[in-house]
Amino acid sequence: MSETKNALVTGANKGIGYEIAAGLGAVGYRVGVGARDEARRETAVEKLRAAGVDAFGVPLDVTGDRSVTEAAELIERRAGRLDVLVNNAGISGDTGPGWVQDPTMLDLDLVRTVVETNVLGVIRVTNAMLPLLRRSASPRIVNVSSAVASLTRQADPGIEIGPVMAAYAPSKTFLNAVTVQYARQFTGTNILINAACPGLVATDFTGFHGPRTPEQGAATAIRLATLPDDGPTGAFFEDDGAIPW
Repeated sequence: MSETKNALVTGANKGIGYEIAAGLGAVGYRVGVGARDEARRETAVEKLRAAGVDAFGVPLDVTGDRSVTEAAELIERRAGRLDVLVNNAGISGDTGPGWVQDPTMLDLDLVRTVVETNVLGVIRVTNAMLPLLRRSASPRIVNVSSAVASLTRQADPGIEIGPVMAAYAPSKTFLNAVTVQYARQFTGTNILINAACPGLVATDFTGFHGPRTPEQGAATAIRLATLPDDGPTGAFFEDDGAIPW
């Protein structure tokens, strides 16, 4: 089995996911670029390789059981094990004017779609990759969340937290809760799992609005993906430290 550490980043063909892949590659990880779109995935792989990253494409739709199973099989063939899983793929769902999702007018199908990707997709991918992660000496799982997941911040009228997003924000709160449950289940093992907030990053996800670059947005996830063995688990972080639940 190769001594090179192996990582999978979902939604890695662009934006924050791409920069997480690039950052892990820069410190020596072989990186699986998980993405649905073949052309964008291969373009990202070529760009990463041109930058000196040992990258390979992983066809991956986090909402599809077969796609996720086949991704795990591909990684087993290519790498033999997985040391880092970054669950970055996510969607906001349709929004109204001002990027608002009004809870009083919310389409339940929209909520289902957002949760399917942002929560169930993470569970689906994590569980499929666990046999490969358990082969690692220091497995790390990072779930890319958002500051809008913080109920403490959302409920504080003194904190500017952005528009009401009644599908997206609760999906990330759900993701945080799932992260804690995994951490409890992993007690006594060498698996560390945490949630990362990238901040408001200017990508196509945000309509290119936001003060932070994708590289800045990737920093916390990269740090959590490379934690030492005595690092934290079951917590929620941004650049400045822990975020209140």
